[in-house]
Amino acid sequence: MKRRHSSFDCAPGCAVEAAISLIDGKWKCVILFHLLDGTARFNELRRRIPAATQRTLTNQLRELELDGLVERTVYAQVPPKVEYNLSELGRSMTPVLMTLKQWGDANIGRFAATPAAA
Repeated sequence: MKRRHSSFDCAPGCAVEAAISLIDGKWKCVILFHLLDGTARFNELRRRIPAATQRTLTNQLRELELDGLVERTVYAQVPPKVEYNLSELGRSMTPVLMTLKQWGDANIGRFAATPAAA
């Protein structure tokens, strides 16, 4: 099994490195942001994040669960029902996620696709 996180040397920036290591997947912050609204099932998240493949979404949810940011609840029924929600640790990221959203809203125009020069 691959190591999830490196050890940190506690030099300046260590805390930032540690935090980023938890949310470094392409869709992790987006998943966490959508879970701010409350519990969601896998297919709800797929609809909200259509650019993420099923495999990627599954892997990122598993990593978020392993790191304690997301809780996964499985109901014993047919077909199986699985729900995801933020853990207490995940909810503590609310101010960070909202700040990222505000920054993105203010700057999204800078990243709009521009036509290639002819």
